[in-house]
Amino acid sequence: GYIIEDGTIHGSPQRWARRAIGLYRHYEADAIVVEVNQGGAMVAHTVRSVASDVPIIEVRASRGKHIRAEPISALYEQGRISHVGAFPELEQQMVMMTTAKYQGDGSPDRLDAMVWLFTELFEDIVNADERRRSLPQWTRRKGLV
Repeated sequence: GYIIEDGTIHGSPQRWARRAIGLYRHYEADAIVVEVNQGGAMVAHTVRSVASDVPIIEVRASRGKHIRAEPISALYEQGRISHVGAFPELEQQMVMMTTAKYQGDGSPDRLDAMVWLFTELFEDIVNADERRRSLPQWTRRKGLV
Protein backbone atom coordinates (compact mmCIF):
# COMPACT_ATOMS: atom_id res chain seq x y z
CA GLY A 1 0.00 0.00 0.00
CA TYR A 2 1.05 3.55 -0.66
CA ILE A 3 0.13 6.84 0.95
CA ILE A 4 0.09 9.29 -1.94
CA GLU A 5 -1.79 12.17 -0.34
CA ASP A 6 -3.06 13.39 3.01
CA GLY A 7 -6.28 15.13 2.04
CA THR A 8 -7.18 16.20 5.56
CA ILE A 9 -8.86 19.58 5.81
CA HIS A 10 -10.79 21.35 8.52
CA GLY A 11 -14.00 23.16 7.73
CA SER A 12 -17.71 22.78 7.33
CA PRO A 13 -19.23 19.38 6.55
CA GLN A 14 -19.99 20.55 3.00
CA ARG A 15 -16.35 21.60 2.53
CA TRP A 16 -14.81 18.32 3.65
CA ALA A 17 -17.46 16.30 1.78
CA ARG A 18 -16.58 18.14 -1.43
CA ARG A 19 -12.89 17.53 -0.72
CA ALA A 20 -13.41 13.80 -0.13
CA ILE A 21 -15.51 13.47 -3.27
CA GLY A 22 -12.94 15.43 -5.28
CA LEU A 23 -10.17 13.07 -4.13
CA TYR A 24 -12.41 10.06 -4.81
CA ARG A 25 -12.90 11.23 -8.39
CA HIS A 26 -9.29 12.38 -8.90
CA TYR A 27 -7.82 9.03 -7.86
CA GLU A 28 -10.65 6.99 -9.41
CA ALA A 29 -11.22 5.31 -6.06
CA ASP A 30 -13.65 2.49 -5.46
CA ALA A 31 -15.35 4.12 -2.46
CA ILE A 32 -15.07 6.54 0.44
CA VAL A 33 -14.62 4.89 3.84
CA VAL A 34 -16.45 6.57 6.73
CA GLU A 35 -16.52 5.69 10.40
CA VAL A 36 -20.11 5.63 11.62
CA ASN A 37 -19.42 5.93 15.35
CA GLN A 38 -20.12 9.29 17.00
CA GLY A 39 -21.70 11.27 14.20
CA GLY A 40 -20.67 9.01 11.35
CA ALA A 41 -24.21 8.79 10.01
CA MET A 42 -23.93 12.53 9.46
CA VAL A 43 -20.70 12.00 7.51
CA ALA A 44 -22.28 9.48 5.13
CA HIS A 45 -25.39 11.64 4.78
CA THR A 46 -23.33 14.73 3.98
CA VAL A 47 -21.28 12.92 1.34
CA ARG A 48 -24.45 11.50 -0.22
CA SER A 49 -26.10 14.94 -0.23
CA VAL A 50 -23.19 16.32 -2.28
CA ALA A 51 -22.81 13.31 -4.60
CA SER A 52 -25.33 10.49 -4.31
CA ASP A 53 -23.43 8.33 -6.82
CA VAL A 54 -20.32 7.90 -4.64
CA PRO A 55 -20.09 4.47 -2.98
CA ILE A 56 -19.57 4.66 0.77
CA ILE A 57 -18.12 1.93 2.96
CA GLU A 58 -19.30 2.40 6.53
CA VAL A 59 -17.02 1.06 9.26
CA ARG A 60 -17.73 0.90 12.97
CA ALA A 61 -15.07 1.12 15.65
CA SER A 62 -15.41 -1.56 18.28
CA ARG A 63 -11.90 -1.19 19.71
CA GLY A 64 -9.65 1.71 20.62
CA LYS A 65 -7.65 3.54 17.98
CA HIS A 66 -4.34 2.17 19.28
CA ILE A 67 -5.62 -1.44 18.98
CA ARG A 68 -6.98 -0.83 15.46
CA ALA A 69 -3.61 0.63 14.46
CA GLU A 70 -1.56 -2.43 15.52
CA PRO A 71 -2.07 -4.56 12.39
CA ILE A 72 -1.36 -1.57 10.16
CA SER A 73 1.78 -0.79 12.17
CA ALA A 74 2.89 -4.36 11.53
CA LEU A 75 2.42 -3.86 7.79
CA TYR A 76 4.66 -0.77 7.99
CA GLU A 77 7.29 -2.79 9.86
CA GLN A 78 7.16 -5.43 7.13
CA GLY A 79 7.70 -2.78 4.46
CA ARG A 80 4.26 -3.41 2.97
CA ILE A 81 3.13 0.23 3.30
CA SER A 82 5.16 3.20 2.07
CA HIS A 83 4.76 6.95 1.77
CA VAL A 84 5.26 8.59 -1.61
CA GLY A 85 6.45 11.97 -0.39
CA ALA A 86 6.48 13.52 3.06
CA PHE A 87 3.37 13.85 5.22
CA PRO A 88 4.61 15.62 8.36
CA GLU A 89 1.24 16.00 10.13
CA LEU A 90 0.31 12.34 9.55
CA GLU A 91 3.79 11.13 10.46
CA GLN A 92 3.75 13.19 13.68
CA GLN A 93 0.51 11.49 14.69
CA MET A 94 1.98 8.10 13.80
CA VAL A 95 4.95 8.50 16.12
CA MET A 96 2.66 9.63 18.95
CA MET A 97 0.63 6.39 18.87
CA THR A 98 1.79 3.79 21.38
CA THR A 99 0.53 0.32 22.24
CA ALA A 100 -1.24 1.89 25.24
CA LYS A 101 -2.85 4.97 23.66
CA TYR A 102 -2.32 8.09 21.60
CA GLN A 103 0.19 10.35 23.35
CA GLY A 104 -0.46 13.51 21.34
CA ASP A 105 -2.82 16.41 21.78
CA GLY A 106 -6.24 16.29 20.18
CA SER A 107 -7.45 13.47 18.00
CA PRO A 108 -5.21 11.47 15.69
CA ASP A 109 -7.63 12.16 12.82
CA ARG A 110 -5.15 11.68 9.99
CA LEU A 111 -3.78 8.50 11.52
CA ASP A 112 -7.24 7.09 12.16
CA ALA A 113 -8.30 7.77 8.56
CA MET A 114 -5.14 6.05 7.29
CA VAL A 115 -5.73 3.06 9.58
CA TRP A 116 -9.32 2.67 8.33
CA LEU A 117 -8.11 2.93 4.72
CA PHE A 118 -5.53 0.17 5.07
CA THR A 119 -7.80 -1.95 7.27
CA GLU A 120 -10.32 -1.92 4.41
CA LEU A 121 -7.70 -2.51 1.71
CA PHE A 122 -5.91 -5.27 3.60
CA GLU A 123 -8.97 -6.80 5.24
CA ASP A 124 -7.79 -10.40 4.82
CA ILE A 125 -4.36 -9.65 6.32
CA VAL A 126 -5.81 -7.66 9.24
CA ASN A 127 -8.41 -10.34 9.98
CA ALA A 128 -5.76 -13.09 9.82
CA ASP A 129 -3.66 -11.10 12.30
CA GLU A 130 -6.70 -10.78 14.59
CA ARG A 131 -7.33 -14.53 14.42
CA ARG A 132 -3.67 -15.27 15.29
CA ARG A 133 -3.79 -12.86 18.22
CA SER A 134 -6.83 -14.65 19.66
CA LEU A 135 -5.08 -18.06 19.68
CA PRO A 136 -3.34 -19.36 22.81
CA GLN A 137 0.08 -17.82 23.32
CA TRP A 138 1.92 -21.17 23.19
CA THR A 139 0.81 -21.72 19.57
CA ARG A 140 2.29 -18.36 18.56
CA ARG A 141 5.58 -19.07 20.38
CA LYS A 142 6.01 -22.41 18.64
CA GLY A 143 5.35 -20.90 15.25
CA LEU A 144 2.28 -23.05 14.66
CA VAL A 145 0.42 -20.16 13.05
